[in-house]
Amino acid sequence: MTANLLAPLDGLLPGLEALYVDLHRHPELAFAETRTAAELARRLESAGYQVHTGIGGTGVLGVLHNGPGPVVLLRADIDGLPVEEKTGLDYASTARGVDAAGREVPVMHACGHDLHATWLSGAADLLARGRDGWSGTLLVVFQPGEEVGDGAAAMVRDGLFERAGKPDVVLGQHVVPGPAGWVLTRPGVIMAATDALRITLHGKGGHGSRPETTVDPAVLAASVVLRLQTIVSREVSATESAVLTVGSMHVGTAHNVIADHATLEVNVRTFDQHVRDRVLAAIERIVHGEATVAGSPKPPDIERIGSFPVTENDDAANARLTEAFRGHFGAERTMDAPLVTGSEDFSEFGRAAGVPSVYWLVGGLEPRSVLEAVAAGRFESDIPSNHSPLFAPVLDPTLRTGVETLVVGALTWLRRG
Repeated sequence: MTANLLAPLDGLLPGLEALYVDLHRHPELAFAETRTAAELARRLESAGYQVHTGIGGTGVLGVLHNGPGPVVLLRADIDGLPVEEKTGLDYASTARGVDAAGREVPVMHACGHDLHATWLSGAADLLARGRDGWSGTLLVVFQPGEEVGDGAAAMVRDGLFERAGKPDVVLGQHVVPGPAGWVLTRPGVIMAATDALRITLHGKGGHGSRPETTVDPAVLAASVVLRLQTIVSREVSATESAVLTVGSMHVGTAHNVIADHATLEVNVRTFDQHVRDRVLAAIERIVHGEATVAGSPKPPDIERIGSFPVTENDDAANARLTEAFRGHFGAERTMDAPLVTGSEDFSEFGRAAGVPSVYWLVGGLEPRSVLEAVAAGRFESDIPSNHSPLFAPVLDPTLRTGVETLVVGALTWLRRG
C-alpha cells in the first residue's frame, strides 16, 4: 500500500523543488508569513482539503476526512530567520523584513523551514491522491512563529482543535546537518527546553571622572556575567547537563558617562525540569545577590522573554514509528538520533491535546562531506548547521526522503484494517 501511495512522487518532485526554491527566495519572519501561508493554503485547497487560515496569526490547517479511523496531525513550521544568506545559491534570499523591534533586517530560511513546508505539502498531496489506501482523518498544520517559540501555542489558543477536533497522534520532523537520506529517531527527550531572560541591573549614573559618586552598572554587569558561568560548572551535576549563555549586554552610550542601568539577555538550555528549575533559581539568586553587594539603588528586574518546552517523544509511538521507518528505508538509513540542544515548540500540540507526539530528524547535507568531516574530527568547524548563513540542504535525496517519512508516518496510524 505504501509503495502504491508513493508511486506518484517521482512526477511530483519537479513541482515540489520549484515550491522549495520559491519559498527559499521569499522567506518571511515569524507571524509575518502571509505570502508563504497563502501559497500553502492554495495547494491544500487544490488537493481537496477543507482549509482554515489565519489561525494564531498566519497558521494554516488542512482537514481531510476519509472514513472511520484515527486522527493524525502532521505539522511543519514556516517562518524564516533574521539572517543574511551567504550560501551563494542561484536562488539565495535577498529578502528584507521588519523584526519585532521595528528594525529592518535581512531574512533567510536558515533553519530549513522552507524544506519542512515543502515536505508536508508533498505528503499532503500524496495522501489526498491515495485516500483509497487509508482510513481516518488527516490534519495538516503549517505553523507560524516557531523561531520565537509561540507559534504552536498561538494556534492552540486560537482554536485549532475546536476547528479540527483533537488528534490521536501528532507527528513532525526537522532537517539537520546529517547525511542526506538518513532518518534519525529517539525515544523520550530529543530536544532541549529553552528559557530566555532579559535582566535589567540598576545603578546610579554619573561622570566617568567621579566613579565614587556612582553605582557603576557596567562593573555590576561584568560580575553577574562571570558569576552566572559558575551555575553549570558548580551547581549542575556532571551527570546532568545545561547550557547558559549571556548573548547580549548593553551598558551606556558614551565613554565618559557612567550609565544608570545595564541590560543583559540570557539563554538557558536544559533537558530536565528539575535542572531547569534549579538553574533559573540560581540565576535569580546570583543576580539579586550581586546587585545587593554592588549597592544597587533598587532590585534588578528579571523578565522572561521567551520559552520553549522540552521536546519529548512518546516511547511507544516512537517505537512504532521507528519500526515503520526501518521497514521502509532499511536499518542502514534509520539511525538513533543524538540529544539535541536546540529547541522546538512542536510538542505544544501533543501536550495541549493530551495525546502522544513523535518528532524525528532527517539528514539534509551531502553525505560524503559530512562523513569525512566526522571522521576527521572537523564536523563542528566544517559543516554549516541550522541558523548558519551558509546552511543549504541538498535537494536530492533530501526532498524525497522528507516527503516519504511523513507519508510512512501517517500511514503507520491510518492503514486500513
